[in-house]
Amino acid sequence: MTDYNNAPELKESVLGKTTEYASQYDASLLFPIARKLNRDQIAVDEQNLPFKGEDTWTGYELSWLNSKGKPQVAVAAFVFPCQSSHIIESKSFKLYLNSFNQTKFASFDEVQTILTNDLSKAAQTDVEVTLFKAEDYACIPFTAMPGECIDELDIEVDTYSPQEGLIVVKDGNEVTETLHSHLLKSNCLITSQPDWASIVISYTGKPVCKESLLKYLISFRDHNEFHEQCVERIYCDLMRELNPSKLEVYARYTRRGGLDINPYRSSESDKTAYHIRTNRQ
Repeated sequence: MTDYNNAPELKESVLGKTTEYASQYDASLLFPIARKLNRDQIAVDEQNLPFKGEDTWTGYELSWLNSKGKPQVAVAAFVFPCQSSHIIESKSFKLYLNSFNQTKFASFDEVQTILTNDLSKAAQTDVEVTLFKAEDYACIPFTAMPGECIDELDIEVDTYSPQEGLIVVKDGNEVTETLHSHLLKSNCLITSQPDWASIVISYTGKPVCKESLLKYLISFRDHNEFHEQCVERIYCDLMRELNPSKLEVYARYTRRGGLDINPYRSSESDKTAYHIRTNRQ
């Protein structure tokens, strides 16, 4: 686990601190955090990533004023490629979005352009931003998680921090299967507030013992790490233990402060084929 007390970047974060909401738009509120802080802990080479993927955020509390002072509302989708050097600390993201509330903008397009430019600059990569009017976002319904749910397996659990040896590979021919669980819980790296998620794991390789996989996912219950970092750790652990020819890991976290974060890591694709919005979101 990253020791944020020894990371100057995280010491300056607004997480866990009393803050005031800005009354006007302020791009300086965004607080980038280097992905390298965690990737060093799991032996991931920033110059040769063992995965592809993206982080999709949904912003449910975006509002501003039009040129006549009338409030406008939107739901926003933000897509950060996993190759970016930085993520955005979530509380700073929330404060930044709230700074739009009492600021006048000429149009949806202007707001989308500003969001795109600010977030791309902070993450040091091209960030995709799409705004939906409230009535349009109804086109993205709640969706069942793909594959087999392993949550009803009858297991005994006594480990609540991830460690090597929990994932067991079974003998047998190569399989292709998709499994999911709603029992993933981790904690914020800085505040220790709980983060709840549903997770999909799809792979081709030697069959995993499903009971061991469920125990492994539950082991994150007392683990402190950011959402994106947990998914990368899970991906790397599965790749090491299963050595699959194909692997996808996709987590849908419940929202906090009007934002949900949904990291996707894959050996095959930068973009997830799963268009999911769970009933917990």
